[in-house]
Amino acid sequence: LRYADELKGEGNDHFRARRWEDALATYRSALGRLPKRKAVRKPEPHLDEDELSPEHSSSQSSNEKSKDQDEEILTEEEVQVAKARSVLNANIGACYVKLSEHKEAVNACTEALLDDPHYIKALQRRAASNELLNTWSSLSSAQEDYNTLLSILPNSSNDSKEVQRALRLLKPRAEAAQKQETAEMMDKLKGLGNNILGNFGLSTDNFQFVPNGQGGYSMNFSR
Repeated sequence: LRYADELKGEGNDHFRARRWEDALATYRSALGRLPKRKAVRKPEPHLDEDELSPEHSSSQSSNEKSKDQDEEILTEEEVQVAKARSVLNANIGACYVKLSEHKEAVNACTEALLDDPHYIKALQRRAASNELLNTWSSLSSAQEDYNTLLSILPNSSNDSKEVQRALRLLKPRAEAAQKQETAEMMDKLKGLGNNILGNFGLSTDNFQFVPNGQGGYSMNFSR
């Protein structure tokens, strides 16, 4: 933990000096000094002061249950390690943001959130990077993160107001991306269908899909 913390400090110095690649390498080195994450109960949410910026089956025996429950409890040292991993992964995400590698930034912030699901900075960065990826899936993920933030942040805070604003702007973008990607998918399926049906002198134009009034569609065939 001490060595990882020293390396984190070095990484912070690189980051402040805008040496993004050096900061990234140093944060990764610090992360490598920490034990890997185990499938355990998550620690309590923490503030961002260390961050770089201002069910069992019925057949299971009681002994096995007790063992599993013991394995889920984090020691004080494990809590510290989890917190350190979370901060370093979030900082790695910040480096990727600066390098405009937003898919990698999303992955790094996801790692941070595995150790601390309520890490505000990691949620903010992941949402922002998913917005820049600008796909239906990424925009939907950004909406989820913003909603999580609203459940954490005080209603009167400036951050909460910014998140509310981002959600309002994000909704029409997500809907537009959904329509566009659905249309593109349907065009590809239509092209595939025409390649197959062409062997029988048919095309997808011979099949019409009409609403059945029950939330689904009926298919009609016509020459």
